[in-house]
Amino acid sequence: MPVEDWLPAAARAAAIERTLKSGEALFRLGDKTAGLCEVVAGRVRLARVDRAGREIVLHVAGPGETIAEASLFASRYHCDAIASTDAVVRIYPKTAVLAAFAQDRAAAQAFTATLARQVMSLRTRIEQRNIRSARERVRHYLSVNVGADGRTVALAGTLKDLAAELGLSHEALYRTLAALERAGAIKRGKGKIVLMRARKL
Repeated sequence: MPVEDWLPAAARAAAIERTLKSGEALFRLGDKTAGLCEVVAGRVRLARVDRAGREIVLHVAGPGETIAEASLFASRYHCDAIASTDAVVRIYPKTAVLAAFAQDRAAAQAFTATLARQVMSLRTRIEQRNIRSARERVRHYLSVNVGADGRTVALAGTLKDLAAELGLSHEALYRTLAALERAGAIKRGKGKIVLMRARKL
């Protein structure tokens, strides 16, 4: 749901815009929280680094999506936010957002609904990560992200972004997609993957 549909005008008026170059950090793990963030343009990934120094991507947000919702109720960020492309991010100060929610019950309820949808999406992603086979993980992703036509999966970012979201190396994802295409299960196009049999792989 677009921010303007649920965040009162007073809180939106307090927003600060930041322009990020690809690879630049919006914030880092442990930084003091500033507020709720909306990606206006480009893509921003939320990530942590494991003990081996590998980046674990938690989420990749595109235009119109919000990130750092938990920062409204925390003093420090719990992950890094890094621009995957050149990006523009709008930061809504948490004092302004929380004041708006205190004054506008409908806005607070709409925000709660947004968080509930994110929890459902997170559960789906956890389900995907628990699938051991790369082929089955990709098939699961395609089946739950198919569009209204029952066949087309729109890709918001690059295949490398998708690989990170699925917890696969990009080589493993490319091999899997190539195998599905050779088997006649999918057809790849610019910014999309088409299932050759509606909702079935």
